[in-house]
Amino acid sequence: MEFFGFALTAIASYLLGSIPTGYLFAKARGIDIRSVGSGNIGATNAFRVLGKPAGITVLLIDALKGYFACKFIAFGPGAPSEAHAMVAGLCAILGHNYTCWLKFKGGKGIATSAGVLIALAPAGFVIALAAFMIVLAASRYVSLSSISAAIVLPFGVWAANGTPKMIVLMTALSAMAIYKHRGNIARLRAGTESRIGQKKST
Repeated sequence: MEFFGFALTAIASYLLGSIPTGYLFAKARGIDIRSVGSGNIGATNAFRVLGKPAGITVLLIDALKGYFACKFIAFGPGAPSEAHAMVAGLCAILGHNYTCWLKFKGGKGIATSAGVLIALAPAGFVIALAAFMIVLAASRYVSLSSISAAIVLPFGVWAANGTPKMIVLMTALSAMAIYKHRGNIARLRAGTESRIGQKKST
């Protein structure tokens, strides 16, 4: 019964995370967000393509997917528990990154990961957010800021006395976030990555 409880938690959390918020907001305006901007369905491209109000809304909803999964999705004996919340958070991020509604192609999981962090490791979230803001102010690269926050995250959770299981989870989330930014890393190295406020030449 315990296995089925965790399996149901994982499936429900994945389905919540798989809601393609940015895609749906753009589709409502007759735009396929996958074919414009960076082609990503996440909040950063929503800001770029749809504007600030829609971008902020997408950001908040994507973050809430992770938060609600951790806080409210738990099935089976012993639920809710830290283990249920960790499974729920991980699966919500996987749902966002590899949504079944778009042929398993989704976002990069930064906003959804932020929601998971707020639910599971708020001190770690604050430390990672500080790293994000510092790098963003210095470079104006959202991708570099996200990568920097991902690198700092496990150390932030460790510094905040997170449990060993939580540190392992945050290390996995960090690795996944960096992997999802591999295209951005290539563009950063080539000097072709877009900065905030930069106008693309026609």
